[in-house]
Amino acid sequence: MQKAKKSSIYKSFTLLVCTISTLLATDVNIIDGLPYVDVDVNGENIRIQRIQDMKHKLKNSYTKTSRPTPPFMIQPYEPIKGVQTVSELDVINFLKDQVSENEGLLIDARMPKWYQSGTIPGALNVPFSILGGEGNPYIDQIFSLFGVEKDGKKWNFDDAQTLLIFDNGPWCQQGVTEMKYLIHLGFPKDKILYYRGGMQFWQILGLTTLKPKG
Repeated sequence: MQKAKKSSIYKSFTLLVCTISTLLATDVNIIDGLPYVDVDVNGENIRIQRIQDMKHKLKNSYTKTSRPTPPFMIQPYEPIKGVQTVSELDVINFLKDQVSENEGLLIDARMPKWYQSGTIPGALNVPFSILGGEGNPYIDQIFSLFGVEKDGKKWNFDDAQTLLIFDNGPWCQQGVTEMKYLIHLGFPKDKILYYRGGMQFWQILGLTTLKPKG
């Protein structure tokens, strides 16, 4: 009888610990009532949530407040007229509603060394530098990836995917440069979105980052 009672107490205690752990695991929500978002990226489920340790602080280069200017100039809120600037919540919704449905691409415009150090889950690395230059041999391949079709010698953007482009943050030029290259090549402004906060704001908010495999 005593043994059964102890077993019951142990089970109750275990349940209590599990319940408390579950509650603690969602203390830091994305927004009220939304602890995380699961997105499907190339058939892989990725969970985006915020770091739960409320004492956590960044220890990487995104803690820096000042960089030489130029080139690290603060970007306007809307650096290119006609290209919409979006927030972290918009990025999450874009991943959930468009990337998961193969209707949009999240583009990391940074150089590969930045991308390899950590990126937003689901992001595809298309460095800004690869889009520059006249007669660029990579454009056909890149545009095909973006869902752009070639009609004779001209590009047809009717079925092009929406691109959400980001870089390191409001002081970084890479994303804006990439958008300018794309627009110069004919890519429609209304199919481009700009996440101005970039990796710095994403990490300051403790959102999930991913180191690419390989």
